[in-house]
Amino acid sequence: MANIVITGANRGIGLALAKLYEARGDSVTAVCRESSDEIEEIADQVLSDIDVTNEEQLPGIAVVLDKILDEPIDVLINNAGLFTNETLHDLDSDRIRAQFEVNAIAPLMVTRELLPLMAEGTKIANITSRMGSIEDNTSGAYYGYRASKAALNAIGKSLANDLKEHGVMVAQIHPGFVQTRMVGFNGDISPEQAAAGIAARIDELTLETSGGFWHSNGQQLPW
Repeated sequence: MANIVITGANRGIGLALAKLYEARGDSVTAVCRESSDEIEEIADQVLSDIDVTNEEQLPGIAVVLDKILDEPIDVLINNAGLFTNETLHDLDSDRIRAQFEVNAIAPLMVTRELLPLMAEGTKIANITSRMGSIEDNTSGAYYGYRASKAALNAIGKSLANDLKEHGVMVAQIHPGFVQTRMVGFNGDISPEQAAAGIAARIDELTLETSGGFWHSNGQQLPW
């Protein structure tokens, strides 16, 4: 039984991941701003009322998990995210800043706080987006989302380098265009399909491949 920690786990991709790992027989800790009936039924532990951008709250997650978990964290999935669309003619610096806080800075700070609960073999998955790929950007706009996910990719790569000597692995995973509330339930695949792909990429992650940027379908993505 593996210890799985998922942020933003109360709905969408996070909820689908919680269901997948629970079905595997793993222990799931869900971290979320607001709990839901579904995640309460699925997860072994639900840490609700947690704002991952609030640095004063983050040490509390580690304290609680240290008391709950008998073994180190096996997988941390930084899934909490924020998406808005800014165009060149409709820019809002507050929205852009908020996306950086949630999408890029929060995963780094959550990871730092939980490092004492990790061990050799722990895997960290940052749920990013191919919209954070500079090479793949052929349509423009989405200034805050693109830039914040590009920042997350850079952060994930640095984490992979810094943690390699400790045997901790890191992956940046694009889930695909998923039918979630974040995108108005438009999309090409279901949260369950995305979760299956994400879990497969985490399963196959090694120290040799740590730091990479993948689509959940296994395709390696350009930076």
